[in-house]
Parts: sequence; structure tokens; C-alpha cells
Amino acid sequence: MTRLSLANLPEISRRASVPKYRRDDLTPGIVHIGVGNFHRAHLGVYLDDLFKLGLDHGWALVGAGVMPGDEVMRTTLAAQDYLSTVVEQDNDLSSARVTGAMIGFVPPADHAALIARLADPSIRIVSLTVTEGGYMIDPATQKFDPAHPAMAKDAANPQAPSSAFGLILRGLVLRRGQGIPPFTVMSCDNVPHNGVVTRNAVAGLARLIDPELADWIVANVAFPNAMVDRITPATSDRERKLTSEMFGIEDAWPVFCEEFKQWVVEDTFTMGRPALEKVGVQFVPDVTPYEHMKIRILNGGHAVIAYPGGLLDVHFVHEAMAHPLIRAFLDKVENDEIIPTVPPVPDTDLQDYYKLIVRRFANPKIGDTIRRLCLDGSNRQPKFIVPPIMDRLKAGQGIEGLALESALWCRYCFGTTESGKIIEPNDPSWAKLSAVARAAKENPQAWLAMHEIYGDLGTSAVFAQAFTTALRELWQRGTAATIEAYLARPA
Repeated sequence: MTRLSLANLPEISRRASVPKYRRDDLTPGIVHIGVGNFHRAHLGVYLDDLFKLGLDHGWALVGAGVMPGDEVMRTTLAAQDYLSTVVEQDNDLSSARVTGAMIGFVPPADHAALIARLADPSIRIVSLTVTEGGYMIDPATQKFDPAHPAMAKDAANPQAPSSAFGLILRGLVLRRGQGIPPFTVMSCDNVPHNGVVTRNAVAGLARLIDPELADWIVANVAFPNAMVDRITPATSDRERKLTSEMFGIEDAWPVFCEEFKQWVVEDTFTMGRPALEKVGVQFVPDVTPYEHMKIRILNGGHAVIAYPGGLLDVHFVHEAMAHPLIRAFLDKVENDEIIPTVPPVPDTDLQDYYKLIVRRFANPKIGDTIRRLCLDGSNRQPKFIVPPIMDRLKAGQGIEGLALESALWCRYCFGTTESGKIIEPNDPSWAKLSAVARAAKENPQAWLAMHEIYGDLGTSAVFAQAFTTALRELWQRGTAATIEAYLARPA
């Protein structure tokens, strides 16, 4: 077994693809806040592909972070020269590559160093993966929340911020004062209209400090919307062991992902961008159709299989896809209620896209877990499930399957599986969700009264009736029998 490092790349190259470019030839152009597995399997891979073509070596990555866990990632990657082993696993093959697009990582505790880096004219893009719940959104309105404690803290201390958006704002202020053009702020998170959401967070914080500054940001800083896609599970000892056994590489934090990846970005950048279209990125004037397709069919589909899988003690996603009831439930909800809400997408057949999604979900090599799909429902349900329900209700169409999905989430948050196993906390709001789920066992309306999740949908009599029926059936008959009864009913 060979330890991952620059010095050992010649040896590793016998078993995995390695960078052919010289790391000394790379200079920084992008600061990425929130270095995690998805970032290293997505933006990090696209840049590595571009650098291998001998192009745009002035766009290398510098990592950054604001969360305590970011320091663990920094020290781990620093010990292996910021290299990552990315194991791409298709249904029929597995391959490993070492990526080298990252050349540094600002210590998360050193906010002054990060602000200085953001003010550096060489940095032309600041990208982010701070999770769906990291954008200071008021769950009830799905708009920027100026009362969020992190925003209030940064508004009171604008020269010494601590949040990602406060640090970005400080960097922009310094550049403005020095006559340096503003960098582009590029979200790579799975959030609808992530560019607009990011702009609202940065400009919203600025408005708390100086309204004129907020107006300048809106007028001068680019926040491109993007649709990102690659299934990337968390790393565990399983992945470390497989990396060692399959490829002979000792990597403390390898990344496992599917072979498929997609990135559709609105082509709006204030200081240029790398030529990522040469390695498969789609630059478009409007990302909305692609975003609807992915968030509803893929992310909504994940939610549909997640909670029955969790309640039936299914561990891996591919095992859920092999479960006849869960797979049939996914097919019916997707075809009857989700796909019909997706507008046409350029050069895309939605049924072909769904077939691709099914193949990806069923990939046995990914090792993606049902628990990961169940994570953070309080942030995901309002984005992935509530909107198609609202669309169908407005059109006078049925929502029985999506109501059952919502009831399954409620039943999951009760905190025990069908077999009686305890479900460990799996949401930032788990304590509240569990309490409400217990109340909803006798009074289903208690669940729908969570305005921060359901908004106006919680007052819909049609949805309330469908949800109540589904939840009561789950408690009376169990998950399997309830799904069987739903499948037996005509569309």
C-alpha cells in the first residue's frame, strides 16, 4: 500500500490515474468554501480534467471553511499534499483517479487570512458547498432571514465576520475600496436557484450594514445559478479499506462517487471563468429547466425511497431499489405525480432521464445509504416535495403518492423503525420533529401546522385529508401494507 502524496504519484500511477500537470505550474484563481466529498467529486474533478488538457492552470483551488469540521478536512488533506483519491464506480466497473486541483487550504480559524485571500486580485471566483440548510433562509418564507443569529452577529461586527457570507462580504468590501473588480460568487449546492439564494444572503447581510453597499452588490457581483449532480456518499472506514484493497492507496479521506456527473451553469461571471465547457460543463442562459428536472425527479425520488427504506430497516440505497414495494412506489409516484410537474427541458427526454436516475439509484457499488437520504428532511422537504404538491393542487390533480411520502417522513421522525429499532437523530431539528411526530400520531394536523415546512400547503383541506389518511394507515397497517394498498389503487 502506498501513502497518497506528491512524492508517491509515480508509484500510484501504476494503479490509478494521476495528474499529468506539474503542481508548481498551478496558481490560485478560486477559493472554495466548504470542502467536502461532493466538492472534491465535482468541481475538483472538472478542474482536474481541464488541467490535464494543459488549460487554465491559473484557476487552481484554495480550500476554506468556517465550520469546526473543516479543520479536520484541512489537516487531513494537508498531510497528503491536498491530493484526493476519487473512486468512480459504475455498475460494471470501478476506477480510481488522484486529483490535484487544490493547492492550499486556509485554516478555518484564521478569518483574517481568508479575508486577505478573498481580497487578492488573483481570486476571481468564490465557490461554495455549505449544504442546503446553510443559506440563512427563513423556512416559512424560503427567503433570506435577516434575523438569523449568524447574520445578526456579522451585521454587528462587519469588520470581523465569522459566517461564510460575512467573510465573502468583507472580501468584496475590501476589493471595492481598493478598486479591484468583484469576484463571482458561485454556489455549488443543491438549492433551487442557488445563485439567487446566495445573492440574497450576501446582499441581505450587506443591507443590514449599509443599504448602498447592498445595491452595489446586486448591480456589480455575479451570482450564477447552477444545477449540480453527482451521487457522492460520505466516507467511512469501508471506503478507506476499499481504496487500500482495490488500488493499494492509503488515503485518509477518499471520495467514492458514481461515474455520472452533470453541471449546468448560467454563463454570468464578472472576472472570467475557466473553460470548463471543454470538459463537459454546460453553460446556458437559464438553468431553470434543468434545475426543475434534477431537483424534482432525482432529489424528490431520493425522498420517495428514503423513508420507506428507513422504516423497513434497509441500509443501502441499491437495496431499496431491489425491494419490490419501494421500487414500485418510486415508479408510481414519479410517473403519476412528479414527472408531470416538470416543464420541458432542452434536448432532454424526461422518461429517458428517469431511466438514467433509476440506473444510478440501483448502482450497487456506490454504497450510498438510506440514512444519508433521510438526513435533513426539514430543509429538503420544502424544496423537493412541497413544490410539486403545490403545483398539482393548483392544477386540480391528485397528490396521494406525495402525501404518502410526507406521511412516511412524519412516521420516520417518530424515531423508531417498523421493527422497533431506534432511529438516531438525523436532522438539525430532530428534537422538534420527533415531538411533533409523536403528537401527530393522534392528531395528524399537528405535523402540517409546521409552517416553516409546509407554508400555505398546511392549510389545504385536500392535502390534509390525503396526509391524514396516509399517516393513520401507516400506524394501523404498517409501511409495507400501506404502500401495497396505494399501489393497488388506480392513478
